[in-house]
Amino acid sequence: PCFFPIAVWLQSPANAARYKALGFNTYVGLWKGPTEAQLAQLRAAGMRVICQMNEIGLAHIDDPLIIGWMHGDEPDNAQPDPNGGYGPPIPPAQVIRDYEGIRHLDPSRPVLLNLGQGVAWDGWYGRGVRTGHPEDYLEYAKAADIISFDIYPANSDNLQVKDRLWLVAFGVDRLIQWTNGQKVIWNCIECTKIGQQGRRPSPQEVKAEVWMSIIHGSRGLIYFVHVFAPRFIEAGLLADPEMSQAVSQINRQILELAPVINQPDTNDVDLVVTTSDPNVPVDTMVRSTGLHLYIFAVAMRNYSTMACFKIDPAQYQPVVDVLAEGRNLRMDSGTFSDRFDPYAVHIYRLARSAAP
Repeated sequence: PCFFPIAVWLQSPANAARYKALGFNTYVGLWKGPTEAQLAQLRAAGMRVICQMNEIGLAHIDDPLIIGWMHGDEPDNAQPDPNGGYGPPIPPAQVIRDYEGIRHLDPSRPVLLNLGQGVAWDGWYGRGVRTGHPEDYLEYAKAADIISFDIYPANSDNLQVKDRLWLVAFGVDRLIQWTNGQKVIWNCIECTKIGQQGRRPSPQEVKAEVWMSIIHGSRGLIYFVHVFAPRFIEAGLLADPEMSQAVSQINRQILELAPVINQPDTNDVDLVVTTSDPNVPVDTMVRSTGLHLYIFAVAMRNYSTMACFKIDPAQYQPVVDVLAEGRNLRMDSGTFSDRFDPYAVHIYRLARSAAP
């Protein structure tokens, strides 16, 4: 109940202690691994791992360090062919068979499958002959216990994706829909300038992508931290002090609130949210811990707006704490308002009134 997976993608275990210091608790993927040396380094840092099921992995099948098995990356994208070009994606039926093979060897651990940006963008041409066929994902979703995906709007130079951070949340929504809410959904987060195109996201944009994901139902994050141009830096996040500090703050807030986030959906709270600019929705997630009600809120567009929250006034005290911001708001007749700057995130805590 107190664990929320915050992972880095395909990083050297030599940096595990540095990532641990930033609030990360999981590695996903190991280059040409796992090897005994890699697992030893992760163990020394207290870092969990999701890795391939190779011979070394099978030899550690009773090792609690390994919390899941990595099951391919982006099989939904066009695959390289022997002639230097690209063929079709890996058929879902083959991915399902591979998943069943892993589960046969180890039914005790979840299997993670990461999909590409076609999850959130039907026009993604990187799917080759299957571009424009989102129905494929209904089948891919059968091929793992944890389904993840990646899309990086800040790094994109395509006008259908560029700067549209809300596509991250849209992809999470689709995976939940395609799995009928029966699978665990994770997603990837950009935090570096990855290649020649696009740009590095700002710390606020990374924070927005993170909380959009969680508010829409993601229950695990995988940060993509590489830089490929103008020169390759594997641990690009660690080379960026400003972003490292921002990511550390985001991660620590998530871990602090994990017992709240992991509470079941609160369906008995009648919350209505309206914004002064209807083109800037503020999306919310509500959680109850008995003594308190938490409202997680994020502005879904790159514009400012005022948001009005209305809730049953009889159940809550009039002071609304805004967590990690050193301020509070006054609720009057069940209504309180707050300003949201572009892609702002606010987390509110309401104390329940004493029973009459």
